[in-house]
Amino acid sequence: MKKKSDFLVIGSGIAGLSYALKAAEHGSVFMITKANEDESNTKYAQGGIAAVMYSPDSYEKHIKDTLIAGDGICDEEIVRMVIIESTERINDLIKWGAQFDKTKSGEYDLAKEGGHSENRILHHKDNTGFEIERALLSQVHSTKNITIFDHHFAIDILTQHHLGKEVNSRTPDIQCYGAYVLNLKTNKIETILAKTTLMATGGAGQVYSTTTNPSIATGDGVAMVYRAKGHVEGMEFYQFHPTSLYNPGESPSFLISEAVRGFGAVLKTIDGKEFMQKYDKRKSLAPRDIVARAIDNEMKIRGDDFVYLDCTHLDKENFIIHFPNIYNKCLSLGIDITKECIPVVPAAHYMCGGIKVNKNGKSSINNLYAIGECSSTGLHGANRLASNSLLEAIVYSHRAAVETIDKIKQIQFCEAIPDWNAEGTAHPEEMVLLIQSLREVQAIMTNYVGIVRSDLRLQRAFDRLEILYKENEALYLKTTISPKLCELRNLINVAYIIIKHARARKESVGLHYSMNYPKK
Repeated sequence: MKKKSDFLVIGSGIAGLSYALKAAEHGSVFMITKANEDESNTKYAQGGIAAVMYSPDSYEKHIKDTLIAGDGICDEEIVRMVIIESTERINDLIKWGAQFDKTKSGEYDLAKEGGHSENRILHHKDNTGFEIERALLSQVHSTKNITIFDHHFAIDILTQHHLGKEVNSRTPDIQCYGAYVLNLKTNKIETILAKTTLMATGGAGQVYSTTTNPSIATGDGVAMVYRAKGHVEGMEFYQFHPTSLYNPGESPSFLISEAVRGFGAVLKTIDGKEFMQKYDKRKSLAPRDIVARAIDNEMKIRGDDFVYLDCTHLDKENFIIHFPNIYNKCLSLGIDITKECIPVVPAAHYMCGGIKVNKNGKSSINNLYAIGECSSTGLHGANRLASNSLLEAIVYSHRAAVETIDKIKQIQFCEAIPDWNAEGTAHPEEMVLLIQSLREVQAIMTNYVGIVRSDLRLQRAFDRLEILYKENEALYLKTTISPKLCELRNLINVAYIIIKHARARKESVGLHYSMNYPKK
């Protein structure tokens, strides 16, 4: 049996939720999320959301900072559009109930992060994403026309391919009709037909061994669109957050927000010496790509497993007010930040590339939109400026909503799509095959396609991954669908695209640094 909805949203972070709230005024909305409704990358965003609120800050300053961080790869028209629309979209979040910290005078308490020339980060303590997720979900629950299907896993989007027609990357008019979705409560695969489909599936941090992303961040949206022959770009630009808490065995890695450095914390080697002055005049507040590479280099030349983030000189009372979760987390591991330094290491954090979209979030596939981390808008370029990600999501959710609402009346459901055919498949005999393959993918990406790369490393990664791809596709064709099988398939797809894009870029720029093409 088929289900139908005017708007289908895959993902339940800031991008999907804010889009759903606007779309629901004009039709039925189905939201698909593979775990609990509040589990998303948004929930784990500590630092905040960047926007121009008061002078001496200005749109031009924010635009300039974004372009500098993006290392010449940003689309300046998109940067201007997003930043000029930022204040209005922040007001949407406030209207929906998001509570950002204020000073005693009643103004918003704006933080500063690496790469920013002014204080412009709105935040809620050190769990801003959690607060935004709370406010948006509360609003969604009180809004008619929105149905959330939690514990539903999107397998593939529906196109002419499912009608028996040939579709390739040069097909000019690929259409999206909805998605096949695995209901994890019944273990049945459902056909959901939609007039428009929105990918808001977040990132793919799980493609690396160490990441700040939750376990659900497996690049599902990018992989689905890539398999459907949609355009994907910029995947070589994977951002590593410079400062995740060094605590072997913990997954995901606990994030030590960049705002801590904005608050005055300083990076040091294990013997207590500052080192960032050797790499950039902005020192510990340089953009993330520079800081992550500097830490990586210091660890390699010294043979250390981590570096230190020194907060011992900071005002304890103010630190606890601004970063209560970070303070308590460190304390739970026996680290008193007023007396001891925090051990930190870089960890995979944010996917700057993704599904290529236009200024309204439309992909190369008709009636398919993508917003948030899974998309590539041109805003981030070769390196995302801190706290621009939540901003991008809220701006594009509005623009995508405006366009799809306008088009929805002219689109018909595609009734001819067949239901899923599971004939000839069986449950896997050995789950260890999936677990081991996942570990191999993560090891390949971490060792060969990390912060620093080379042509030799990329070639080796490509060769190893090709074997895994063939093994997993053979397994996929004969095995009953499960989330672990699909997630592994998606991660292999994403790893392949990252390697492919990295091999094609014969220069070092932003987050893609190759030993064969050292930056001048």
